[in-house]
This record gives sequence, structure tokens and C-alpha cells, in this order.
Amino acid sequence: MKVVSTEIPGILIFEPAVFKDERGYFFESFNQKKFEDAVGQNIGFIQDNQSQSGKNVLRGLHYQIKQAQGKLIRVIQGEIFDVAVDLRRKSPTFGKWAGIALSAENKKQIWLPPGLAHGFLVLSETAEVFYKVTEYYAPQHERSLLWNDHSIAIAWPQSASPIISAKDRAATPLAQAEVFA
Repeated sequence: MKVVSTEIPGILIFEPAVFKDERGYFFESFNQKKFEDAVGQNIGFIQDNQSQSGKNVLRGLHYQIKQAQGKLIRVIQGEIFDVAVDLRRKSPTFGKWAGIALSAENKKQIWLPPGLAHGFLVLSETAEVFYKVTEYYAPQHERSLLWNDHSIAIAWPQSASPIISAKDRAATPLAQAEVFA
């Protein structure tokens, strides 16, 4: 498994070795020891989540201000543009974003440590997104960062207006958001 660092500290991209033959393919999608060696700490995943969305659906940017979640994200059907925004005030990349195309075809995964807002835009007709988290969902601590905040300037690869929930349309811009110390 190849591990690629990004410009935002802590965000890692995992590119598995895929073995193909006439029968199909095989790859190791998760190995606790290799994962922890890459991130440099013990990580306990406690919940798996899966979502299915149609083309141009934009989910996010979500985070939990308490019980902050680390997330390991992959796509098992379709393709998305996955985005994380650094909300750790003391980070040198505070307010910056990183994005990557994740797909069932490329089989890449992205690790987002706690302290980041996360969202994605569906690029294919449908997409199923699977992710492991390090903390339980806590709706009382959930926050949403405005997906199109001009101060963050995420370069979403969209050709049509995204489909966004009422909650995400009413999200908070970075200047007014609760962030991590």
C-alpha cells in the first residue's frame, strides 16, 4: 500500500496494491497495523457508515466540535470529489482545503484526522461512500461549514448546480464557525 501525504498535516491518501487477473481483482482495503504505522498513532475505529447519493449531490462540510471524528473514507461504487477543510486554529494550514477524486475504480482512501470539516460532491450517476470513524455520531455537537465560502474557495468540479440539503445551505461561513483550538 502506497501512502501519500498532502499539504494539510495529518491528511493521508492510501493507494492499495490491486492484483488483477482473468477472475477479477483483489486488494487489501484495510490493515490496522499498516494504517497505524502510516498515521503514527493507535487508532480505534468504532463505527462504519455508508451513504448512497445521486449525481451532483453535495454533502457537507460536516464536523463535530466535540467528539471530533477521524475518518477513513473510500468509495465502493461510483466517483466523488472528496474535500476536507482544516479547522484546527493552531495549524499552519487553518482554513485551507484539500480535495481528491475517490472512486470505486481507483480504490484510493483518504484519512482525515479529527479537527477537519468533511464533504463530497458526487461526480458519477450514483456513488456509495463507505467510511470508518473514531467517535460516535453526536448530533448535539455536529456543525456544518458553508460549502461555498469564498474565504476558503474550494474548487468544486461541478458543471451543474449541486443538490444540497437545507441544513447544508444554512451552514456557517469560516469567519463565524466554531473551530478547534
